[in-house]
Amino acid sequence: MSKKQLRPVEAPFVALGPSGVAIRTRLKDLTSSDEKVLRLAGEHLGRLASRDLAVRCAQGHDHNTESWAVRKQGLTAESSSRWAGAITKASHDQWALSRRCQLAHIQGLEAGVRTLMHRLSQPLGEKGTKRAPGGYRSKHEWFVKSRRLAVLEHRLDVARAEREAGVVHVIRGGRRLLNTRHNLDAAQLTEQQWRERWETERWFLQADGECGKRYGNETIRVTPDGEVSIKLPASLAHLANAPRGRYVLASKVTFAHGGAERADRIEGNHAVAYRIHYDVGRGRWYLTASWHKPVVKTVPLATARTAGMVGVDTNADHFAAYQLDRHGNPVGDPHRFFYDLTGSANHRDAQVRHAITQLLHWAKRCGVTAIGLEDLDFTAEKTREKHGRKKRFRQLISGIPTGKLKARLVSMAAEQDLSIVAVDPAHTSMWGDQHWRKPLTSPRRKMSRHDAAGIAIGRRALGHPIRRRTAPPHDDQSDRRGHRTVQASPGTQGREGTRPHAPGPRTRSVPPNAERTRATRTPKTVRDVRSAQEWVQDSLLLTD
Repeated sequence: MSKKQLRPVEAPFVALGPSGVAIRTRLKDLTSSDEKVLRLAGEHLGRLASRDLAVRCAQGHDHNTESWAVRKQGLTAESSSRWAGAITKASHDQWALSRRCQLAHIQGLEAGVRTLMHRLSQPLGEKGTKRAPGGYRSKHEWFVKSRRLAVLEHRLDVARAEREAGVVHVIRGGRRLLNTRHNLDAAQLTEQQWRERWETERWFLQADGECGKRYGNETIRVTPDGEVSIKLPASLAHLANAPRGRYVLASKVTFAHGGAERADRIEGNHAVAYRIHYDVGRGRWYLTASWHKPVVKTVPLATARTAGMVGVDTNADHFAAYQLDRHGNPVGDPHRFFYDLTGSANHRDAQVRHAITQLLHWAKRCGVTAIGLEDLDFTAEKTREKHGRKKRFRQLISGIPTGKLKARLVSMAAEQDLSIVAVDPAHTSMWGDQHWRKPLTSPRRKMSRHDAAGIAIGRRALGHPIRRRTAPPHDDQSDRRGHRTVQASPGTQGREGTRPHAPGPRTRSVPPNAERTRATRTPKTVRDVRSAQEWVQDSLLLTD
């Protein structure tokens, strides 16, 4: 591959640590009165949240401080001042999230339109290159894609007009669950079961924390000994069993993970947000606590490299990891950590967490302080227009957990005092397979393309080129220890690519110029004349 075909490789960097923490525990031993109060409060506040979100979406760009004060004042009369603040903030966050999703949708449509316009402008049967796709195979396909272009252009115009007008489309409870109502048989649900899930997802029982208030939250309060109490809305104040319109649950909670950190925060009256939600499938109530963390300054890149690195290649069904010392040499055998991304969202999340936990524990046993990971983003690579015929490939890259995996890996690695070094993913699989797969393969070690990619990622995270260094020849060779290493200096441009052929002193692996040596090549002995002439003829054929 020539230098003109290589895009610049971005420098590796240490990913920032997590900016927040969320822990969850189960509300056990709830009485029938507790469940009744939670259901009534969730339904009432959910109706208020749905109404406020509709008003916020209708305002669009016309939202200002005065309109927000009017909305909050109207909600306060039916709930409380703090519940009204939590509801309006949730509406603002939902509107902002919808705007970001709308922009991503527009960018995806623009990428599809550009690809279609380019391919439609190419002659039929035109072959594509690595940089740009070619034309379509037949007139029928060209006609179908022209209609597809018209559809995407119409959708793009509508999306741009809605974005300029500040119009967003939001469904409380989720569009997927809403569409499930039309496919109850496929979802194996009855109408009553679906209705219960739909209403539960639209409940609202969450409150943001407040600094300086008792235990960091006045609306949903959790004491150090695990007592949970909530501030009831005005219409449900008659159900209170504690002073000042509060209801204390019979269940006391304990957080198995992160409980000590939460206890330190509530002792100092720092803000802690809580959310109470009901799992219809399991019939259980849960309490989630979350809070912000100051972004800890990451360790310098040089410090992260001191003890070596573990290079990790992310695939659709496993992590391929390889340990490297600080000089970039592979250590030991490759390791693979498998996960299954089929099934429900909870199952996929559990699989990823289990694989990450195994990876982190193995990295700690290796003694490294950092993990090299590709900075993957397949947002622009999932387009149907770019990989239209490659359905399995589109499903493959869509199934690889990229953004969620990176966020979860960073947060879980921080708990193990491990740093994450993000590297440019350019050519790691191709060059790793080219330079490392065959040399490390042995009867006792089976190397895959993904294992070799893990080595390439680790070397790039350590600041070394991916190419494997070879030693110069011995003194008995003809060039007398000439420069025969493929290792380039760190400042050399294109040092990670394939080394181009450069003329120089010949070695035994390169046949000499037969025309120049024909007169002196024939031996003096009659026995070797025939074989020498055949060798010269073969050399002429090779040079021609």
